[in-house]
Amino acid sequence: MFKKSILGLCICTALFSGCSNKGDSKGDTLFKQGNYKEAIAVYSDKLATKPKDVEALYSRGRAYEELGDLESAKKDFEAGYKQDEKNVKLLLALSNVYQKQGNFDRSLLYAEYATSVAGAPAMAYFLKARALQQIGNTEEAMKEYTAAIEIDDQFGQAYYYRGVLKYATKKQRGACDDFKKASGLGYKAADTALEKYCE
Repeated sequence: MFKKSILGLCICTALFSGCSNKGDSKGDTLFKQGNYKEAIAVYSDKLATKPKDVEALYSRGRAYEELGDLESAKKDFEAGYKQDEKNVKLLLALSNVYQKQGNFDRSLLYAEYATSVAGAPAMAYFLKARALQQIGNTEEAMKEYTAAIEIDDQFGQAYYYRGVLKYATKKQRGACDDFKKASGLGYKAADTALEKYCE
């Protein structure tokens, strides 16, 4: 049986990998190459002269996050958020970091802020669903996974976690349908679920 709390969260890389509007700065290049410490140095140089630069704060925060320094990442994301409270990238980044730290109430708060922004991406609803799932609100989590899928019907991870909830609530047929969809979209964890729970 699936564990009630699934702490591993594999956020779609494409959502967070872009670090600036143009994506052509030295820091962004270093980030994309996986040279996170060097990227942090470049972003820090920029922030030394422009401490309120939202893109630099977001990008440095992402680099810290990649290095596992969640506290520094959170500080940068929060500093950026103070400058731009409707910045969906920052809202999602904050929701994700708080989720990684196990603070699901705060994660839910920022995910809710993100879903309130016009044109919010599927990831906003997905992170909201994950936080709701972790705090035990299964019914609302199911709705939010469905909302994410309605926005992006290629979101394999959302199908998978909705399947997990369906299985946990004794809806095996629906769960297996979601696992099959997730597997077809290349989400590897769904392959294991199919083998173990579906025939």
